[in-house]
Amino acid sequence: MKKNEKSEGVLYRKYRPQIFGDVVGQEHIIKVLQGAVSLGNISHAYLFSGSRGTGKTSLARILARAIGTSPNDMTEMDAASNRGIDDVREIRDSVNTLPFESKYKVYIIDEVHMLTRDAWNAFLKTLEEPPAHVVFIMATTELEKVPETVISRCQTFTFKSPNLSILKDFALTIAKKEGATLEPSAAELVALLGDGSFRDAHGILEKVLSSANDPEGKQVSNGAGKKITREMIEIVSGAPKAELVADILSAIVEKDLQKGMKAIQSAGEANADMKLFAKLILERLRFLFLLRLKAGMDDHISKQISEDDFKYLKGLAAKAGPDLTAETLFKFIEAYENSGRTSIPELALEIAFADSIKQV
Repeated sequence: MKKNEKSEGVLYRKYRPQIFGDVVGQEHIIKVLQGAVSLGNISHAYLFSGSRGTGKTSLARILARAIGTSPNDMTEMDAASNRGIDDVREIRDSVNTLPFESKYKVYIIDEVHMLTRDAWNAFLKTLEEPPAHVVFIMATTELEKVPETVISRCQTFTFKSPNLSILKDFALTIAKKEGATLEPSAAELVALLGDGSFRDAHGILEKVLSSANDPEGKQVSNGAGKKITREMIEIVSGAPKAELVADILSAIVEKDLQKGMKAIQSAGEANADMKLFAKLILERLRFLFLLRLKAGMDDHISKQISEDDFKYLKGLAAKAGPDLTAETLFKFIEAYENSGRTSIPELALEIAFADSIKQV
């Protein structure tokens, strides 16, 4: 009855956490669950909520194993594709049979918010009074769509999205395990592209590790001995080149309208994702703003980016005047939010950049 057939990359499956100690960035949840397992204080229903790729399903499987449930007594269902009343009735009927070889039968239901209203109604009675040998572990990316009557009957845990620092260290660790060397600037870009998702970061690394050639065309082996540069990540992901981001920043500081517009045009001609371009600009523009303010953030910023990038931003900050303000950041935040809303991909960034030059 295993119904969960999600598409997962090779690396994601290979390095999926197997025990509590493997889980990264969810210490607040791990501590509670480990304590419950050690005390034998197992709830009949858990609800894991959080954005995609944060480890909800992985931790559900870990918890199931930790309470001694064998694969024969574990059922997984993806509610995105098995969301109807018949699917829930199948579960409702099966909970009454005893486990084959474990103390508990565990039902892991992913994307549980996708269940239909009729399915929820059919499921609620079972959730209210489950047999003592049954544990439900539900996962959702949209907690607000789960009925309150369900939430109130579960122990609910909110998963945190990994920040850039966690994802950067994660990328470096996975690359090392694969026998590759990931340059710090490349790891930083993987973290940004991962966008708070371990799964997405895995996917980016898998693409670059499985590519046969480096940017100069030199043949390399898969993973082993491979040196991964930021340029290689840019190529496999379609991310705008770092030089274009630097050109935008220097154009803002130097009030050089032509230079900035040319950088946006170059990104457009390279078919770069403009929303991603805006995100990369915002990340660097924030650092530049903090360095100009002399806000005591130098150590923090230096840990987030490569040494060369830090030196570049530090030098640029020294040239920036007091007219580089939070208003400049807000203009690019609007550009990020508005990217993709018109038939002209470059337009939002062009407006933000022009306004920032006009402002200063």
